[in-house]
Amino acid sequence: MVAELSSKLTIAFYLQLHYPDVMPSSQPYDVLIIGSGGAGLSLSIKLADQALRIAVLSKFALTAGSTYYAQGGISAVFDADDSIESHIEDTLDAGAGLCDSEIVRLTVTQGKKSIDWLQQQGVVFTEELSPSGETKLHLNREGGHSHRRVVHNADATGKAVSLSLIQRAQEHPNIDLLEHHNVVELITRANADNSNKQVVGAYVLDSKKQKVKTMAAKVVVLATGGASKVYLYSTNPQSSTGDGIALAWRAGCRIGNMEFMQFHPTCLYHPSAQSFLISEAVRGEGGKLILPDGWPFMQHFDPRGELAPRDIVARAIDHEIKKRGIDCVYLDISHKPAEFIREHFPTIYSQCLDIGIDITKQPIPVVPAAHYTCGGVITDDLARTDITYLYAIGEVACTGLHGANRMASNSLLECLVFAERASEDILRKLPFIANSPTLPDWDESQVSDSDEEVVVSHNWHELRQFMWDYVGIVRTDKRLDRALSRVTLLKKEINEYYRHFRVTSDLLELRNLLIVAELIIRSAQQRKESRGLHYTLDYPELDNSKPPQNTILSPDNFRQ
Repeated sequence: MVAELSSKLTIAFYLQLHYPDVMPSSQPYDVLIIGSGGAGLSLSIKLADQALRIAVLSKFALTAGSTYYAQGGISAVFDADDSIESHIEDTLDAGAGLCDSEIVRLTVTQGKKSIDWLQQQGVVFTEELSPSGETKLHLNREGGHSHRRVVHNADATGKAVSLSLIQRAQEHPNIDLLEHHNVVELITRANADNSNKQVVGAYVLDSKKQKVKTMAAKVVVLATGGASKVYLYSTNPQSSTGDGIALAWRAGCRIGNMEFMQFHPTCLYHPSAQSFLISEAVRGEGGKLILPDGWPFMQHFDPRGELAPRDIVARAIDHEIKKRGIDCVYLDISHKPAEFIREHFPTIYSQCLDIGIDITKQPIPVVPAAHYTCGGVITDDLARTDITYLYAIGEVACTGLHGANRMASNSLLECLVFAERASEDILRKLPFIANSPTLPDWDESQVSDSDEEVVVSHNWHELRQFMWDYVGIVRTDKRLDRALSRVTLLKKEINEYYRHFRVTSDLLELRNLLIVAELIIRSAQQRKESRGLHYTLDYPELDNSKPPQNTILSPDNFRQ
C-alpha cells in the first residue's frame, strides 16, 4: 500500500527546497474544509465569525453530497418517555461492543443542542400537536431505537438541512464556497521538532478549468463523507468515493474499522429506474417486509422484526433472496391511510409514483445496498487526526460512536456534534499557528493527456463488481483473498496510469476507491469472527474469548 507522497508531490517539495521563491496558485486560507455536506458546512458557519478566511471545497455541486439525500432525520431525545441513558444504551447495543462509551455519551447529550442550532440556521422540522394542543416536534422511530427520537423534515431531512446551511454559508463574507474542486493530495511537512507531520495545504483539481491549484491553509479539515461507491449497488450519490480516507492514509493517518460497511436494507429495486433509498422511517411507521407471496419473514430472524438493527435486516433480506432465487423482497405500508403515507413520505411517494408504483396501494420492491461507512480516519474527541492541524468530521471519521454498526439517524447528529468540537479546538489554536509556507505549484511537466480513458471506466466497474460479490453482506476467507488479489493488480495499473497522464476527477476517485477497497479487505481479513456489519461464513459467531477489539491499520505497516 502506498503511504508516502506521490512522485509529483515529491517533485513539488524538491522545488520548494531549491526554488523557495516559487509562488502558490492562491492566497492562504485560515481553514480549508474539504467537503460541503452537513459536517463541512456546519463547521464553516461555526468558524466564520472568528476565522478570517475559510474555503469549503465541493467535488461537484454543493448539493451533490450524501447529506442532501438523507431522508430519515437526526436522533435526539425530546420525548418525556425517552432518556439520554436509553439513547446511549441503544447506540451501544447497535455497535456490538466496539463503541467508545465516552464518545457515545458526549454525542448523545448534545442532541437537543444540535437541533436547536439547526433551527437557528433556518432548518424547519416537521411538527405535530400534542394532546394539550401545543406544537411540538414530530418524532419518528427507526431501527435499533427503543423510542421515537428521530427529528425530521417529512422524508427529506437532509435536503432541508443542506439548503439552509448552504444559504447561511453563502451569506457570510468570510466563507468561499468552491464547487467542482477535487483534492489531489494533502501537503504536509515535518513539525519543528520532527515528532509528527503538520498539514499545510492541498493540491486541488479545478474540474471546470482542468487545472491543479496549490491551496495553502493553516488548518485542513476532511469532511468528505463515506465510501459506499466502492460497491456496485449503493444508496449514496456519485460523490461517495472515500476521498478523505484515501487522502489521510497516503498522508500517514491511521484508519480504523473499515470492515464495517453498512448496507441499508431497503433500496428501491426496479429494472428501469435509478435506485434510491426507501427510508427506515417507513418501517418505523409500520411498514412490513414481505415475500413475493405476501408473507412476512422478519419475525423468523429477530424478535424486533422490521425494527431490528440494519445489519440484521439486511442479512435477512439477503438470505431470503438467495434462498428463494428471487430478485427482491417487498416493503408494504399500504395498510396505512393514504393521507398518512402522502403526508409522512411525500418524496418516496412521488418518486415511486413516477415509475408506476402507488405505495398507498402497492408494496415497494426493495433490496439491500451499500449505505454507510462506519470506519474511517481515526480521530480523538476533538476531531483531531494523527497529523497536526488536520481534522476529520462526519462520515469520513472513525470517532468511536458507531462501533461495528451505525444506529439509524446517529450520523447527522455526529456531523453536528463533531463540527462543534472541531470548531472549538480550531479557534483556540488558530491565533498561534504560523502562516502557511510558500508552496510550489503542481508539476505537470512529465505527464500528458490520456488517450486511454477506457482504463479508468473499465477498472472502476470491475472494482465495484468484485467488491459486491466478494466483500459484501456475507463474506468468506476465499472471497476476501480473491478480492485482495484483484485490487492489488488494479492498484498497480492505476498507479502506473496516474504517473503518466494528467489527473481527472474520475481518475482521482478510482485511485482513492482502490485504496479504500484494500483497507476494507485487509480489515475484514483481520477479524476472525462475525460482529455487527461484518459477517463471515468461516467465523459465523462472536469471538467472546477476549475483549472486542477495533481494527486499526497504520500506513507504516503497509509501505511499498
